[in-house]
Amino acid sequence: MANFIDRRLNAKGKSTVNRQRFIERYKKQIKKAVSDAVTRRSVTDIDKGEEISIPTRDISEPLFRQGQGGKRNRVHPGNDQFNRGDQIKRPNGGQGGAGQGDASDSGEGNDDFVFNISKDEYLELLFEDLALPNLQNNRLNKLVEYQTYRAGFTNDGVPANINIVRSLRSSLARRIAMSGNKKRTLKLLEVELEQLQNTPGSKAEKIIALKEQIELLKKQIAKVPFIDTFDLRFNNYSKQEKPSSQAVMFCLMDVSGSMDQATKDIAKRFYILLYLFLTRSYKNLEVVYIRHHTQAKEVDEHEFFYSQETGGTIVSSALKLMNEIQQARYPENEWNIYAAQASDGDNWADDSPHCHDLLANHILPKVRYFSYIEITHRAHQTLWNQYQDLQQQFDNIAVQHIREAEDIYPVFRELFKKQAV
Repeated sequence: MANFIDRRLNAKGKSTVNRQRFIERYKKQIKKAVSDAVTRRSVTDIDKGEEISIPTRDISEPLFRQGQGGKRNRVHPGNDQFNRGDQIKRPNGGQGGAGQGDASDSGEGNDDFVFNISKDEYLELLFEDLALPNLQNNRLNKLVEYQTYRAGFTNDGVPANINIVRSLRSSLARRIAMSGNKKRTLKLLEVELEQLQNTPGSKAEKIIALKEQIELLKKQIAKVPFIDTFDLRFNNYSKQEKPSSQAVMFCLMDVSGSMDQATKDIAKRFYILLYLFLTRSYKNLEVVYIRHHTQAKEVDEHEFFYSQETGGTIVSSALKLMNEIQQARYPENEWNIYAAQASDGDNWADDSPHCHDLLANHILPKVRYFSYIEITHRAHQTLWNQYQDLQQQFDNIAVQHIREAEDIYPVFRELFKKQAV
């Protein structure tokens, strides 16, 4: 019997396949832990990895043991509690009575298997089955960008694009075509001259004539240039259209007196999820923050979430400012425009119809997707009704309601779930 021992060094990432197989096998438990982590985490580490715990009973593997062979007779004692076919309940307290109660769901219990998933794995599971909405009916024109790529070779070009190998190959082919026959004739004449010179009594006139022919052929062969402009080959480059990879996301938030810090924190978590999701689809993403009460103002991220300025509520001021910024800096034929608005629903009653007109006539015809989330425990007011009416008319606006932080991720999945083909 021969034993083969593999002593080759393990390749980098050898366990990647096994890891992916493990994640695929226990994806249900892992996705539940990931969705729970969205509401449990702070906003500063929303895109980091996650520690996942799985009960050991869910990862048990079958074992094969050597059984006893032959025929055996065994007598089992009866019982006075069970009949044939009854199911025996699991004893309380774990195996052998060693533990009491259920396993911990925080990764610290003795009955849990704990492992870490990376940032990429976390985001992959977080945004699985999600996609940007299908906006084929949108009247936007895609930005036409051009990407340079290799397109063979050409006879004309600048010296910086010259291809030396191709040029030398062409030069060799030309010299073979122009001087190949002459070289073969020269070789035959040189052999004939050598035979005449070695033969006694040869005619001197014939030898002189052969030498003149040989000298003429050598001059003709020498006149063939080593390189000619005809031989030059240049690398050819062409431009190919490619779809736009740049997008802008407008974040609009109500900061009136009714929006407390807890409501703003819920809105911030939603905006962070949206930002992470869009960055997976677009290479270049810009974010514009607009906060409003009775007046709207473009601010940075810190002021957007933590400014203490409050006041009344006029939602149309934010929509008007967004439209002005978009027209000045982000043309709809060059940018993929997204917008997300968060509010508690408070607005002046006579301003809500104005918001309807701004969205219908100026904003929705230009944006890829507009999402409105209302964060409140109260009954909906006129602003919600106006947005719902727009949702019936346009396919690129979605309206959702959030009450608690636990509703953020389900609402986000509902907004960006893959649409059926």
